[in-house]
Amino acid sequence: MRPVAALIAATVILPSLPLAACAPAERPSPRPIFSTTDDGYLSPGVVARLAEAVPPAPVAGSAQDAADRAASARFKALEDTDRWLMATAHAELRPPLALQHFDCALGVRLGSAETPALDRMMAKVFHDAQAAVVMAQAKGVRARPVAEDPARRACQTLTPALRRSPSAPSAGAAVGTAYAEVLALIAPDRAAEVRRIGHEIALSRQICAMDYPSDGTAGEALGRAVTAEIAATPDFQVQVAAARDELAAARATGRTNPGCAAERAALALPLP
Repeated sequence: MRPVAALIAATVILPSLPLAACAPAERPSPRPIFSTTDDGYLSPGVVARLAEAVPPAPVAGSAQDAADRAASARFKALEDTDRWLMATAHAELRPPLALQHFDCALGVRLGSAETPALDRMMAKVFHDAQAAVVMAQAKGVRARPVAEDPARRACQTLTPALRRSPSAPSAGAAVGTAYAEVLALIAPDRAAEVRRIGHEIALSRQICAMDYPSDGTAGEALGRAVTAEIAATPDFQVQVAAARDELAAARATGRTNPGCAAERAALALPLP
């Protein structure tokens, strides 16, 4: 493995493993690996309206469908590159681990910071974005590249059900974009940087042969729409201040992710 690839593997993938054994003795319990919630910020009616507004996937055999397939095939050239390895890390979309994808954009190391308010907020954002995607996907199933071409390599372990699951709109693009938009509201001084990473997460799902480009475009638009509705809710507005305080405290530690140089190198690779 090349040095850049090895650095990404050591600093991005490994933090996704349980770290309870490394918890300080004074901490009463280890920080949860994944944050989950039974509800989000949005009502079912709002989620349904957002899902209904998502345009249908391209018709099989259409010009857009052909362009999607050609672009997806070109992404095979990135397999085993540093950008491919980054895409394997981006496959983790659950908070709080997924928030570490934004470490370099924010100039912090969220994996070593205590951010319970931010984690709870992002669990709710994840819930709403996922719910909107599921409802939008129910309007018509588009097979993933890895389902249509079994020879394509996915950069994550696939169950038969996941391989057969719909790709449009892209769940990864919707969730990654929603995270980015929320972080842009919490840290407006880093808005451009975090939005770039949200877009890169969407691209990663295409590099991984999980989505086609137009699936990603639809997912990103849905993620922005979901976040616009979330930002207008009173609960979210109240919680933003606590999240800003946590992010400021994380910045004050001076800790940064040692994988940032590797991230810059991977993102510098031109797309095929």
